[in-house]
Amino acid sequence: MARISDETRRDNEAAIRHVMARLLAGDVPPGGKCDIKALAAQAGVARTGFYPKKNRDGSPRPGPYQHLAEEFERRLTELRETGVIPDPRAAQIERLKEQVSGLKERLAARDAQIDGLTGFRERALSQIAAQRMEIERLRDALAAPSNVRALPNSSGASAPFGSRS
Repeated sequence: MARISDETRRDNEAAIRHVMARLLAGDVPPGGKCDIKALAAQAGVARTGFYPKKNRDGSPRPGPYQHLAEEFERRLTELRETGVIPDPRAAQIERLKEQVSGLKERLAARDAQIDGLTGFRERALSQIAAQRMEIERLRDALAAPSNVRALPNSSGASAPFGSRS
């Protein structure tokens, strides 16, 4: 693989830093993300330059732009920790995740409320059925012949003798 000149490397690093600033400011290309792939594509450099390499003897060596990739990831992490998400797509995903979480909580609360109301309805219907059966039993008992007489209802009579009313 051909080596690049120091001047080309400086130009590429300047382009990468310029694109890095744009991406971290939220200027993400349509359909893209705020990541190394977009950084490399926008800067016009190969993405492999951001990752470590191996020498012929198998020992690792840093990629030509690996320090910039590490800086980009560090700055991106710092932004995310402060609550700023430069990638509008990622921000939308986070917003939708929060919305889904809220909707799940509301759904669980509604399910609990429905379960409580269903139990209440069953108890109320059971009580109404029991009351109806008692009313029917009392009506049947009243209609059946017996030796008990109902006393006349005296609406205008005074209190009986000896009462303290």
